[in-house]
Order: sequence, then structure tokens, then C-alpha cells
Amino acid sequence: MGRIYKRWDQPKSLFGDLAVLGFVIVQGLDGVFTYLGLRAWGPGIEANPLISIAVAAVGPIVGLAGAKLVAVSLGIVLHLHRVHMLVAVLTAIYFAAAIVPWTALLFFAH
Repeated sequence: MGRIYKRWDQPKSLFGDLAVLGFVIVQGLDGVFTYLGLRAWGPGIEANPLISIAVAAVGPIVGLAGAKLVAVSLGIVLHLHRVHMLVAVLTAIYFAAAIVPWTALLFFAH
């Protein structure tokens, strides 16, 4: 666990700052791409049941914005706790599991 956690008293980390910035960008892109996918193909296109429930409950804009704000907030909490490697790994996972598939659907399916 020593590799993914740093103490509060350690200096700022450029890697950590870039990791959290990438995380925020990926979350924003996922929100925009999900919204575009919902508009193009309807709510059945969303594979994440939590997002589907949020969108069904309060609509696509509020549901997606709320979900992305929670995700970004949790990513920032990890950043503030100096768990930068985990933030970087989550960014890579989101990129591979959300951004790449949405990009393929949105830009190559039409």
C-alpha cells in the first residue's frame, strides 16, 4: 500500500496534479459523451445501472451532472489524501472502459 499512498506532510506532486486533472477531464468527457449517446440512442444505451437510475429519476442533464460531480469530488478527495497512483489508475480505467467505447459509438457508428 506504500506505493499508492503518501502522507499529508509530503510536498505537492506534479504527477498527482496531472493525475487529478486527467481524472476531471475524463469524467467531463464521459458525461458529455454519455449525454450525446442518450440523445442519439435513448436511455437503453447506458450500461451503468447507477447512471441509468439517476437519468430515469431526474433526467439526463441533472442525473449525469450529479453523477459526475460525485465522481469528481471523490477523485479530488483521493488527490487530497495523496493517493495519486489510484487516481491515475482510475483515470486509465475510465478512459479504456468509457471514453474509447463512446468515441467508437459516437464517431464511427453513424
